[in-house]
Amino acid sequence: MLDDLRFAWRNVWRNTRRSVVTISATALALFVMIAYTGMVNGYLAGMKANIIDLDVGEAQAFAEGYREKPSLYTVIEEPEAMVIALEREGFKVAPRLLGTGLGAATDNSAGIQMIGIDVDRDREVTKIAGELKSGAWLSADDDGVVLGWRLADNLGLEVGGELVVLSQGADGSMANEVYPVRGILKGIGGLDRVGVFMTQDAFRELMVLDRGVHQIILRTPPGVSLDAATAQADGFAPDGTRVSSWRELRPSIASMLDASEAAMQVMGVIVYLAVGIVILNAMLMAVFERVRELGVLKAIGYPPGRVLLLVLLETAIQTGVAIVLGVLLAIPVNYAMTHQGLDLSALGNISVMGVAFDPVWRSRVDLSTYTGPIITLVVIVGLAVIYPALKAAFVRPLDALRS
Repeated sequence: MLDDLRFAWRNVWRNTRRSVVTISATALALFVMIAYTGMVNGYLAGMKANIIDLDVGEAQAFAEGYREKPSLYTVIEEPEAMVIALEREGFKVAPRLLGTGLGAATDNSAGIQMIGIDVDRDREVTKIAGELKSGAWLSADDDGVVLGWRLADNLGLEVGGELVVLSQGADGSMANEVYPVRGILKGIGGLDRVGVFMTQDAFRELMVLDRGVHQIILRTPPGVSLDAATAQADGFAPDGTRVSSWRELRPSIASMLDASEAAMQVMGVIVYLAVGIVILNAMLMAVFERVRELGVLKAIGYPPGRVLLLVLLETAIQTGVAIVLGVLLAIPVNYAMTHQGLDLSALGNISVMGVAFDPVWRSRVDLSTYTGPIITLVVIVGLAVIYPALKAAFVRPLDALRS
């Protein structure tokens, strides 16, 4: 075996140019796929995290009919029992009140969506409090509001300014109030243009609403699948209330993420097929160039299995060197993309299908980021080398010597 390995090593470097080209192409393909896998995983993880952290949570509860036709009067009645039961089971829960109205400042006005939050619970469920462009987040007894940055820009408001809110209360009265602006958010997708966050107490006082909540945002317990957790939460919901996962609430985004994963796999197949063709071509050339040598080996007693092993060892040496080079190239790139990322802030606030996207694109790297492409590469190379190896193993000595 040691003699065969030494012989294979010598054969690899006999034609240095061909071996260098083959190794370089294989290493480059592996590097591209490792870096690409990390970047796509980071993109998908970032999109999913923003959906969960800034938008819908992992699941939401609504009263029946609210999603189809939002109304101030369609509420989850007596949600306290559900909230307490879910928290006991390990869920993190944030009830919210929702309403629409008109926001005005100086000579400008715009339609707004008011969101009344339980400040302490909401901080446990979402990360909106950390997405401030300027100012500060709400406190539990705050009488101010926090606005989406596009809404603040349209109204000409800054931190310290005053927002006039006009709407209709639950009792049919005119609801109007002036709120100081505590903070401006830097980018949370669809709410950038309309979102106005206030405390639940301020919302109830403005809208004269003294019962129920419109929405309950959930974070599921660790280690529980999304479907199982959604079904469990639905079991605690009062009559007339339904719990839906984020994939049900945002099916278009869920489909887009699934399609992105499929596209990554297709890209991998294309790259690895190209590598397989390179390997197949290189090994066939090596076999054809050395057909007389192989015939001599067969003539002096080399069995087909030993010739087969020799070709496989040559391929393994080239692939091993390519893997080392590809990984060494990928490590610093992945490190930079993980810790520093690719800053796209020059493009402005980025949103995809209404979901905010972190302007710094970071890779997500773990062991599978390396092992997946490496294993796939080894399999593709193994399949590509079978034909030239068998051709070399079963060459007829007399035909080879006459070649």
